[in-house]
Amino acid sequence: MKIIGLIKLLDQKAFSRYRDLVGSTVSAYDGVVRFRGTKIFTVWNELSCGDFDAMVEIEFRSSEQARRWADSPEYRALLGIRSEAMLLTLFGVE
Repeated sequence: MKIIGLIKLLDQKAFSRYRDLVGSTVSAYDGVVRFRGTKIFTVWNELSCGDFDAMVEIEFRSSEQARRWADSPEYRALLGIRSEAMLLTLFGVE
């Protein structure tokens, strides 16, 4: 099961702090950050998704593990800095 995040950067300094901290919350729930990247271009946007600057791909063994991480106190502790750093669309795919 993968979690995909579409990221609109608001504050690069806050984003760097968030990125330094979030990995340990993922690994605490047996997840792995598989890919981080900067958007180069958009081919289509037929869903009218808001523009984004970057993306992340996180892998968990199950959707239950992914939900436990997303609802965890460790991750929730980062929501303040996350809201300074970015706007985020986060969704799970299998």
